[in-house]
Amino acid sequence: MPSPRSPLSRLFTVLLAGLLAGLVLALAALPTGLLGGFVAKASLGAYAELPDALRTPAQPQRSYLYANDGKTLITTFYDVNRTDVPLAEIAPVMRQAIISAEDRRFYSHGGADLRGIARALVANVKGGGTEQGGSTLTMQYVRNVLKTDPTRTAEERQAATEQTVGRKLQEIRYANALEQSLSKDEILNRYLNIAYFGSGAYGVAAASQRYFGTAPADLTLGEAALLAGLVQSPDEYSPIDGDKDAALARRAYVLDSMAETGAVTAAQAAAAKAEPLRLRPTAQPNGCTATAQGHDDWGFFCDYLRQWWLTQPAFGDTADEREQALRRGGYRVVTTLDPKIQQTAQAQATKVYGYDDKRALPIAAVEPGTGRVLAMAVNRHYSLADNPGGQANHPNTVNPLISGGASVDGYQAGSTFKLFTMLAALEAGKPLATGFDAPAKLPTRYASDAEGNCDGMWCPSNANPEWMDGYRMMWDGFGRSVNTYFVWLAEQVGEDKVVEMAQRLGITFRADSDAAFARNNAANWGAFTLGVAATTPLDLANAYATVAAEGTYCTPLPVVSVTAPDGDAVDVGQPNCKQVLEPDVARAATDAARCPVGQQSAYGQCNGGTATGVDGIVDRPVAGKTGSSERNATETFVGFTPQVAVAGIAANPDDATDLVGSAVQAKVIDAVARTIKAAVAGKPVRDFTAPSRELAGDPQRPQPRPQPQQPTQPRPDTRDNLPADILRWLQNRN
Repeated sequence: MPSPRSPLSRLFTVLLAGLLAGLVLALAALPTGLLGGFVAKASLGAYAELPDALRTPAQPQRSYLYANDGKTLITTFYDVNRTDVPLAEIAPVMRQAIISAEDRRFYSHGGADLRGIARALVANVKGGGTEQGGSTLTMQYVRNVLKTDPTRTAEERQAATEQTVGRKLQEIRYANALEQSLSKDEILNRYLNIAYFGSGAYGVAAASQRYFGTAPADLTLGEAALLAGLVQSPDEYSPIDGDKDAALARRAYVLDSMAETGAVTAAQAAAAKAEPLRLRPTAQPNGCTATAQGHDDWGFFCDYLRQWWLTQPAFGDTADEREQALRRGGYRVVTTLDPKIQQTAQAQATKVYGYDDKRALPIAAVEPGTGRVLAMAVNRHYSLADNPGGQANHPNTVNPLISGGASVDGYQAGSTFKLFTMLAALEAGKPLATGFDAPAKLPTRYASDAEGNCDGMWCPSNANPEWMDGYRMMWDGFGRSVNTYFVWLAEQVGEDKVVEMAQRLGITFRADSDAAFARNNAANWGAFTLGVAATTPLDLANAYATVAAEGTYCTPLPVVSVTAPDGDAVDVGQPNCKQVLEPDVARAATDAARCPVGQQSAYGQCNGGTATGVDGIVDRPVAGKTGSSERNATETFVGFTPQVAVAGIAANPDDATDLVGSAVQAKVIDAVARTIKAAVAGKPVRDFTAPSRELAGDPQRPQPRPQPQQPTQPRPDTRDNLPADILRWLQNRN
């Protein structure tokens, strides 16, 4: 449904309608002959003054997407299905349907149906029902041309739909001028070739193919009526992307209108209304599903860019206008996609799981300090092709498995969320040397009746007590991924501060249950530090990139530059960054994050890690963190250097109860580490800046109790014995 208008908007409409209605009613009251003379005189010479786009319709131009080198073509966006067809190749029922639905007096007025405008304006002032437009097909054609003309500026395109008396009068004048120079059939033909029918289809030829897989000459009465009904509100009525019931109701309205005008008989209209909706949708052969041959993996990045594009005001006021700009505007888009990094990430993702595997390893790479998205890989084909029975999402899918959105909430990332607890503690003034004698189990303030509780309280445990228990500071607590240390630390600083820190670094709660918990109960989200909230590889990589950039958060960005057809740069390619952490806080967290990957902190306090093989693979300063969700349902690793951050999460996107198992953790670590290595190859080696002595603190350890040697393969940092309420919450989420 259309969004309710504000009182101010309603007042403006009433005033505008009243003013214009008075003028139009005065004109409409004139005798027909005198009115015709007035219109003809007002239009005299106006055709020569018309914008070029109205006299000679502008041809849509392709938009080209390139990789970050500005040379490697990813794909093109264009209205490939928008083929201008002559009126003779459009079924008569389609012509009759559009006239009956939008402009019954089309063949009798002179471009502006003044009586119809007056009637609509008076009805709108009185209210009590759906707003009426009163615009003729000729006026609609004028508006469509001017608001989508790629040769006009964004301001000029916006002015074509402004609710002002001046704009409406100009539209009437242009419409009358066109009617003085073009035949009715030519105007109707132009209108049918430019009107938007929803679901990306511009023009009746594209719409016929998009919805019914047929040519406009072969449309049936029911099909024509449905298409004609879409132009009033394409997004609302589209049976593919909108409401099928609304589309059928609108089809019935058009058929009744055709019967009233005599275009069809009442019996024909009734028979067409009784027909079921038989859609035969066809995918557009361009865009993200038509990336360069052999590179259908680029489609996931392409789709992310398209979703980003649809949010940018520089390309129009609405998503529909921005979509039109992408497909018609002739832009040259240099994206942030790095083919070399993408190739490595894709090879690594498919090395862990094949294309036909129900499990997936989505991987994202981000540049710290700019937010530029360098790679988005997963072991899937970005394709609309059918999958074998029972395989909802593999090997083909167009779901955003890497970036999230639509139906993809994300995946639990386990102990990678301990970073947010550490940052919150550091920001609160607790140094890296903050010590705690971490027990195998830690009783908390949360009541629990789950098996293994501690006197009725939730008591999380360490996955590998022999290696994790004992006196820990942030360095080795993070390096060994000690659950009880970080649950204790979160209690010290406040769980709500930890949740806020994650959000500050770009973690988006797409799952309704996560968003509700964060909004209403963050202070009691004790398990948050153990990574129970869903996230995506892109969000996670960008959060860690913020730490790599010494506290500078940058909104993820898929473009380097966008150039309009006239050669002017569109101001959308600049990174959008802000300082969200004190640099010393970020440096301290990085210092501790050297421990998990087998490197040494600036203060020599690393004594073991869960991903020590990363050091030998990357062979330069690197940091990172592993994460395993409950019962190893997912396995995660995120690593970073000052020049790149990469995250990968092994999961089953279709079934959260399908546990990937701990054995895959080593493969995930290896895949991410080798992607990092490829990303920094040939770049100068950069080291991390050590944190201040103040934030490091005084790492004086007490005499530790005897500890066994670190296992060759330490057990993953799973979470056990969650409280019953959190377990129920997780089960409901999944």
